This record gives sequence, C-alpha cells and structure tokens, in this order.
Amino acid sequence: MEQLRSKKGFIIDMDGVIYHGNRLLPGVKEFVQWLYDEQKQFLFLTNSSRYTPLELQKKLAWMGLEVDQSHFYTSAQATAKFIASQMPEATAYAVGEHGLLNALYDTGVTVNEIDPDYVVIGEAQTYNYDNIVKAVRFVNGGAKLIGTNSDLTGPTENGIIPACRCLTAPIELATGKSAYFVGKPNPLMMRTGLKMLGTHSAETAIIGDRMDTDIVAGIESGLDTVMVLSGVSTRETIQTFPYRPRLVLSGVGDIPPKN
Repeated sequence: MEQLRSKKGFIIDMDGVIYHGNRLLPGVKEFVQWLYDEQKQFLFLTNSSRYTPLELQKKLAWMGLEVDQSHFYTSAQATAKFIASQMPEATAYAVGEHGLLNALYDTGVTVNEIDPDYVVIGEAQTYNYDNIVKAVRFVNGGAKLIGTNSDLTGPTENGIIPACRCLTAPIELATGKSAYFVGKPNPLMMRTGLKMLGTHSAETAIIGDRMDTDIVAGIESGLDTVMVLSGVSTRETIQTFPYRPRLVLSGVGDIPPKN
C-alpha cells in the first residue's frame, strides 16, 4: 500500500470504481480528498462514451463530489481524436449519446447518413434494429467500423448490462468486418492519459474494476495495477486470467491511510 500511496499519478476508472449509476460508492469522497491533500495528479479515464467531461463533472457534483472538468477523459474523446488523426474532415455515422456526438463535432468529424467514411458505435439507449441495418449497409459500402470501447458489459445500480462490444457484434457478424476499438486497453488512450497527467508510467497507478480492460491496460503500459472489487470483476474471476493486479482492494476507500 505504501508503494501505491507514493505514486505521483493516478488513472482511475469511473463505473464500478467511483459510482454505480447515480450512487457514489463508499469511501470515494475520502479517496478524492486524499488525492487533493497529497497533491497527486489524477485523471478519471472512462470507457463510457455517453457523457461529456462537463456532464461527468456535473454528475459527480450532483452526488456531492466536486472535481474540476480537466480531470476527465472519455473513450468518446479518444475515438474522435483517433478518427481526426487518421482522416482530417472525416464523416461518420455515429450510434451513441451526446458524449460521442459532441466529441466528434469538437474534432471536426461531421455526421453523414448517406456515404460516411466511418461507422462509430458507442453506448446508446436508442440503439435499435434500424441502427444495425444502416451500419451494416455503410460498412458493406466501404465505411470503417469503429467501437468506442471493447467492454462487453458494464455495472449499474440494477446489475450488469450489455455494453459497447455487444452493440458492435451484430454489425461485425453481418458484415464479416472486425471493429477497431479505441478505448482501454488500447495504448492510444493510455498514452494520452499519461500525457494529460504529466507523469511517467513508472510513477503512475491505474485503479479499475475490470481485468480485461483496466488491469491489462495497466500491465501493458507499465503502470502499477490496483483492482477494486466494487464493480465487474470478483476474486473468483481474477483467477481465470493469466495476469494479475498487484493489489486487490474492496474499494478506493482502502487507499487513504486511516487516522
């Protein structure tokens, strides 16, 4: 624990680590206060593409946690940045919430429902059969298929729900084309996170609730790895993977030293 507490930077997942749905998890306020008190560099790095950083800031504020907007980075932002770097002035057919649509707009990627360069899939409550039909038609017509993240499921107040990879799968199956996923554990998103923190990987820790995204991303990027059992992965599922987190905690509330 002292090795973890001595780190200069912290990359922190949100769903299952900071909150479930609209409920703040135990010990989160104390953990964030410790980050501020110890002058740590920290970034909430989320695979969710639904919300903008401002919306995430407001969501935490509504739950009683005040954090500056600069501490958030989403898979939607990473996806938009990737597309803009690959093809300036690209067009896209996007299935997702305003977090994704705003990120695409901010990087100059415009919406196109006739002959888009890309089909981009994120989490969307409005996802339906018509979305799948259009996406399949565009991909078969030459559009590149992008997923904002590779999460199969996500934690909520009411249990586990399907996530981005599940929504992308029907399009992959119908077209025979594999999507490129930009969010964790893709090094693109991890390198950007480290750059935003201004810390070296050796002096940074990642805290997450998923072995298949957070922990493998940390291992492959050279970060200290901390698994919390407040989200998706359990002690039992940890044993099924060929790699291990360095620390397994019940939640982020275990990190600040107890007085």
